[in-house]
Parts: sequence; structure tokens; C-alpha cells
Amino acid sequence: MAKAKTAFVCNECGVDYAKWQGQCQACNAWNSLSEIRLTSGKTSARVSASQDPRYQGYAGAVTGIQNLSDIDLGDVPRFSSGANEFDRVLGGGLVPGGVVLIGGSPGAGKSTLLLQTMCWLAQQQSALYVTGEESLQQVAMRAQRLGLPTQNLKMLSETNVDAILTIAQQVKPKVMVIDSIQVMHLDGVESAPGSVSQVRESAAVLTRFAKQTQTAVLLVGHVTKDGTLAGPKVLEHMVDCSVLLEGSEDSRFRTLRGMKNRFGAVNELGVFAMLENGLKEVKNPSSIFLNRSNHPAAGSLVVVVWEGTRPLLVELQALVDDSPLGNPRRVTVGFDHNRLAMLLAVLHKHGGLLTSDQDVYLNVVGGVKVLETSADLAAIAAVVSSFRDRVLPHDLVVMGEVGLSGEIRPVPSGQERISEAAKHGFTRAVVPKANCPKKPIEGMKVIGVERLSEALDAIFED
Repeated sequence: MAKAKTAFVCNECGVDYAKWQGQCQACNAWNSLSEIRLTSGKTSARVSASQDPRYQGYAGAVTGIQNLSDIDLGDVPRFSSGANEFDRVLGGGLVPGGVVLIGGSPGAGKSTLLLQTMCWLAQQQSALYVTGEESLQQVAMRAQRLGLPTQNLKMLSETNVDAILTIAQQVKPKVMVIDSIQVMHLDGVESAPGSVSQVRESAAVLTRFAKQTQTAVLLVGHVTKDGTLAGPKVLEHMVDCSVLLEGSEDSRFRTLRGMKNRFGAVNELGVFAMLENGLKEVKNPSSIFLNRSNHPAAGSLVVVVWEGTRPLLVELQALVDDSPLGNPRRVTVGFDHNRLAMLLAVLHKHGGLLTSDQDVYLNVVGGVKVLETSADLAAIAAVVSSFRDRVLPHDLVVMGEVGLSGEIRPVPSGQERISEAAKHGFTRAVVPKANCPKKPIEGMKVIGVERLSEALDAIFED
């Protein structure tokens, strides 16, 4: 009997090594290598070149050399998932042969979103839903509770990848869901489901099947305790699109964020509301994040952030209070903690406001995570507003990146951001001078600033 071949794979970056070592030389991570057994041969269930001469290579049919301009894009037309917000994150819809990895915390709504999508798609084309974590009765109960059309959706309860592909070759679905990749396994890999080797090999076989048969495959992935996708990093490299469904337990809103997309914009954001009858898309996300109190309070300010291909208005709240501790607290929710510390240093150096003896809390309302620097000026203004107990006008919107020397740097798509604020009734905007529109916007007074001190004077003018 031949000795089984093994390899050691880094869980962080996916690099292979012939033998175990304490540190990965590629990403410098310690104790991140896991042993996997390499499969030998092919099973009859997997698509091979001997079954069809067109099925050659990992990425689909092998063709001769072509000019990039001569490639016909009509062979892979997109099709809608049934939800505009989901289509937005995917870059315009599902792509035949594309593999989408959907991650999220337990209870975020991954299975609910996919079940709704598949029930809708099953009315137009062949769709197969493979569940490995729930029984078919449990999935049917959820579909009945959500009031979904269940006539045409094909269901399969299976965790063996070879068996799944055997059935898929018979059914020939246009869309297939695997829920979830962590419970799938291959017979040729001698390790438990959910291990690095099983997840890697199972995803590789499913991805190859998707490319060779032009089947859109959606994989459900678990997340770790810090919110990142579980499993080897190579899993994210294999797929075409990786999205993350986020949402706090005390909020009925869910955000679907694109982390990687070969077919569209990255960091695109889709917003859903979790209701009794499932996830419903929110067509105007800015309206839910601007549900402000009728009683103005100090420390509250609105900023326009850019999510993927559209502007989004969110509210920043700051609270500054005397600290009884020798090391004052800096707490952020939805905002980078280190960036707040840097902005407070800039505020002291160029704004003349010392907060070293104050606790500073900064919150982004609605559970949104602000990942760009356009909220720098708004964060500083909210801190100053709370510190001075000065209420800012409800019709004021602020945006701009703050540099270490106190300059206000422009932000991308400034014209679109200002126009979006004007649509929601804001009448005054403090923006970087380079972002001032060339033509005046009706009903909007735009103030361009270049320095932090100048911006604070414009924001807190009497």
C-alpha cells in the first residue's frame, strides 16, 4: 500500500510546506501550520476530462489563444438573485460559474437570505439547495414560516461532496447552495469535517465543478470569534466573491458587505431588515441611519460616507467626560480605535483642545462600520461639540480627511456626497475646499475649508 502524501498548510495565508515548522515564512504567523493529506486519483463523481473533452483545467474549458477584445461576454450573462441589495453587493447579480462565499455570525440570517434567494430563483431556473447542518424538515418549516414559494426548489441533505456532485450532474442546476462548507467532506481526505484539509479540498472540488459546468455556487462559511471567515485563508482565494453578513443581536438591521469581488466593486454595502417574514431589503439605507432624536443633543453630527458605489449618510455620536482614571478611556463602536487616538492628538496640536484627562466615547449609530477617512473631521467636530456642550444644527453635514499637520484633505466622490445630503434635507455642509462643487446646489450652503482651525470656526459659528 502506497504511503499517503502529506503537506503542511498555513491557516493564515495558505502557503504549503513539505514539513512542519513553527513559523510561516510567508506571513510570519506562529503555530499556523496544519497537516493535510493529499488526495490521490479522482473519484467517479467528479467531473474529469475523460467524461467530456470540454471539461479541462481548473477554470473551465481550455481554448486556444485569443485577443482580449475578441472574447465574447455574452456567454456568461448575469442573472438577478431577486433582491436588489444582494445584486448590488455581487456587482450586478450572479455570474454563471461564479463561486460566492457568504459568512456571518450565528443567527445573522445567512441561511434565511439564501433560502429566500433560492426559492425565488427556482421559479425561473433549476436550483439545488444542499443542507448539511439542518434536516430537510427544518428547512421546510422555515420556508413555511417565511411564506416562500416552495414548489420548484430541489432540496438535498448530504455532506459528502462526491455524492453531491453525482446528484448535481444528474439534476444540472443553474444555481447551487452549499450550507455549509465546514461540514462537507471528501472520502479521500483522512481528517474530520471542518479541518483545514477538508475545507480546502472540498472547496477546491466544488469550485472546479462550478467553473466546468457554469453553475453558480454559493457557499456558506462560518466565522471565528473575531468575526473573520473561519478555515484556511486559501478558501477566500479560491472563490470569486466573498461577502460578510453583519448585524448586532439587538438590531433588526443586517448589512451585507463585499470583502472580495472579481465581478464588481469591493466594499459594496447592502442593507436588510430582519422581519418576521424574513430579510427585506432596505431601498434607502440613509433613512434608517438618520432616525435622529427630536431633541438635539451635543456630540451628534452627520457624515456622508462612501460605500462601494453609493453615498450613505450616518450619524456619529461622541461623549466626552471627566475621567477618574490615570489612563483615560478611548472607546469606539464602528470606528477605528487607533484613528480616534490620532485625531485627538491632532485636535490638541492644531485645535488647541486637550482631552488627555477626559474619557472619549465615539459611536456610529445603526451598527454601521466606518472604514474610510472621510469621517475624520466629523469625528473631531462631534468630540468638540460634546466637550463644549454645544449643540450642532440638525441640517449640518460634515466630511473630510484630517492630516497630521492639521490640513483638511479632499475625499473621493465629493460632489455625489453633497448631492445626497441635499436630497435628505441638509442645508449646510462643511467640506474640504477641493470638494466644493463648481456649480451651486439649490438649497445647500457649502463651506470649503483647508485647515482644522478654519473648519472648527465654520462648524461652530454663532
